[in-house]
Amino acid sequence: MTIDDVQERIEVIRQIALDDEVAHGMEDELYIDVLEAIANGADNPEKLASEALKTKDIEFYRWCG
Repeated sequence: MTIDDVQERIEVIRQIALDDEVAHGMEDELYIDVLEAIANGADNPEKLASEALKTKDIEFYRWCG
């Protein structure tokens, strides 16, 4: 996973943000994928994590069960 991959996925989340449920699901999937990349030895774990957390700046409702 690259920074560009993360940025592309963030842009998709930004575009779908009016659908809270889908956006939240995509955000969760992104976080899981970033964590898996880090666990598998990603070259730049801090940067991947930092970039992924930028989804928190996108406004949509997040529910936790």
